[in-house]
Amino acid sequence: MRPNIGIVNALIRITCGLTMLAWSTSKYCKRPWRDSYIIVMALAAMKVGEGILRFCPITYLFERSNFSFFNGYDDEYFDDDDDFDYEEDEDKIVYEQS
Repeated sequence: MRPNIGIVNALIRITCGLTMLAWSTSKYCKRPWRDSYIIVMALAAMKVGEGILRFCPITYLFERSNFSFFNGYDDEYFDDDDDFDYEEDEDKIVYEQS
């Protein structure tokens, strides 16, 4: 597992995660019957973990997708009026503007 986020991104994730964790913990102490605070605590802890490990699974999935999200693109985005040529490689599609 290689780090796929930078140092600044990791520090921001740790800071926001700890802030959200402290906020949700203090709210949960007042109202322990609310389940939404537990969900926020879990998400905040995941952000802190992503920052410490410098690995984000969502970023990993987007990097590995190779435009698979855009395979069913609409013609209004890539029509013949635009000067886009594309090459199909075995692993990915590369769009080039000519």
